[in-house]
Amino acid sequence: MPDPTDKNPLNVLGRYYNDLTCIDCDLCREIAPEFFTRDDEEGATYVWKQPVTLEEIAKAEEARLCCPTETIGNDG
Repeated sequence: MPDPTDKNPLNVLGRYYNDLTCIDCDLCREIAPEFFTRDDEEGATYVWKQPVTLEEIAKAEEARLCCPTETIGNDG
């Protein structure tokens, strides 16, 4: 379960976030690269853009549900 008190500080503000337990598996970036990107220095993924439309939200939700470490949170 994602920890809202341990969010990656690079996440943009909004409902979706990655916490710092990310193992950088690349799955969310494969599913929804328009929202998730990699921090090369830290070797972790963060949310760089929040989804807005229903289609975008569905993609972000797919990435969240597929995350093997349950690192992606949705506070919405």
